Amino acid sequence: MAEALTIARPYAKAAFETAQAKQQLAAWSRMLAAAAAGVGEPAVQILLGSPKLPKQQIAQIFVELVGQELGDSGANFIELLAENRRLGLLPVIAQVFAQLRADAERTIEATVISASPLGDEERAALARALKKRLNREVTLQCETDSRLIGGAVIRAGDLVIDGSVRSKLERLGLALAR
Repeated sequence: MAEALTIARPYAKAAFETAQAKQQLAAWSRMLAAAAAGVGEPAVQILLGSPKLPKQQIAQIFVELVGQELGDSGANFIELLAENRRLGLLPVIAQVFAQLRADAERTIEATVISASPLGDEERAALARALKKRLNREVTLQCETDSRLIGGAVIRAGDLVIDGSVRSKLERLGLALAR
């Protein structure tokens, strides 16, 4: 994965700079997401693994498969990736692009896993607290996991806040075992 990330990063950065210069970050995000989803298809995996097909033909087939979402700039990007045999990196490129976009727009997606569903007021209060702590606009994705017993686990980028009862009981058990 680290190697794929290293190879994908310059492509993602180039796509980001192009999209930012043209003020098309949202369009490029959609295009890269559609292209990344296309790479996951089994038929596309066979296509990408074929050493017999010319690179231009692979690009053309892929552009037709992904469809109208690409536009001219996206099609050119796909052709560049195909020329360098990097179409398989599209999911990683899309991920890096999304991170670059979030950094530029000062946004972050936080996942909250709680023992029981959060109410609207709890969500709003949590979003405000995270916005203040992270200095970014926060989008919450909420999930429930009854195994937590109570409390919640929050993941936002590199930040993990584990306030679950289960985790506290595990730490208490470890402390008592010493």
